[in-house]
Amino acid sequence: MCNFAGMKSNDSPSAPNPFSTALLHWYGMYRRPLPWRDTRDAYAIWLSEIILQQTRVEQGQPYWERFMSRWPTVEQLASATEDEVLREWQGLGYYSRGRNLLAAARQVVELGGFPQAMEGLRALRGVGDYTAAAIGSMAFGLHEAVVDGNVYRLLARYFGIDTPVGTARAKHEFTALAQALLPRGQAAEWNQAAMDFGATMCTPRNARCIECPLAETCAAFRQGRVGELPVKQRKQKATERHLIYIYIRCKGQTALHRRGPGDIWQGLWEPLLIEDGGLPQLDGRLMLLRQGVRHVLTHRVLLADLYLLETERCPALPPGYVWIAEQDIDRYGVPRLVELLLEALPKFPTLDAKSSASYV
Repeated sequence: MCNFAGMKSNDSPSAPNPFSTALLHWYGMYRRPLPWRDTRDAYAIWLSEIILQQTRVEQGQPYWERFMSRWPTVEQLASATEDEVLREWQGLGYYSRGRNLLAAARQVVELGGFPQAMEGLRALRGVGDYTAAAIGSMAFGLHEAVVDGNVYRLLARYFGIDTPVGTARAKHEFTALAQALLPRGQAAEWNQAAMDFGATMCTPRNARCIECPLAETCAAFRQGRVGELPVKQRKQKATERHLIYIYIRCKGQTALHRRGPGDIWQGLWEPLLIEDGGLPQLDGRLMLLRQGVRHVLTHRVLLADLYLLETERCPALPPGYVWIAEQDIDRYGVPRLVELLLEALPKFPTLDAKSSASYV
């Protein structure tokens, strides 16, 4: 049962309630200085929101800056290739976001500009209710509340809501509450205030309750339930996958394969992969670069061994592999696990040199 502490029966969007008043006051003093907040440019705002899906601001901001520098307009981004976009996206993870980014940019260009209503924004690839509300409120002044993880946590704690987040019921309940709290004409400010407050004050762990201007009327703080809220659904148990990657170095070339649909890292490139199997017989010198590398994805844990094969005889490979010049590999988008392999490679061939790496 929701305890709408601090709200009165006659509170309305045109008459800010004490919760929203305190939140906006805090935001006016402590807002984070983020570059996409100083513009109403829908492209800059949309780009920031896509990059920050499942990504911390500190990690995402440099990517936003690089994208804005390389493709300052949506038209320029729409003309990019998927390989170019995924290469710039490399390291952010959840690569479907990068592919959706390019597809949505092309949609916007075809439409002649960004839609200015929620229905049109939701129709863009990779844009759901939250992202549409963020773009709509910040770029076009739409009276729409955002509900992300930060907002769920803030509202669950302050109002003592124990509906498990991630459920359809929670989405409806929290969205309705956030919309009711939204002051007329201040949707953008309220949305950014709620997200900032959840990210910097009402954090998942070690919340700063002693400094919190909402503590006196916060249900979770008064009831000693800050660590219990929001209630989360039980997580799906992660499955393990065992991978062997072999980077082949042959006469200044290496072999890559583009991953197909229906699995992780769709559209990204990788060297020779053996999954759930042993090392094949290969001519040349095989060097173990890193062993038992643990890489965690949503619902998956990857355990990988990373090798370098140096050979004067380029081996026959399964269908789909292409030979490229090693010096061109930076043009190809690769997953983080392959990036770790590339970082571990000796810079020069070691067939006739000593190395501290282990030979097989």
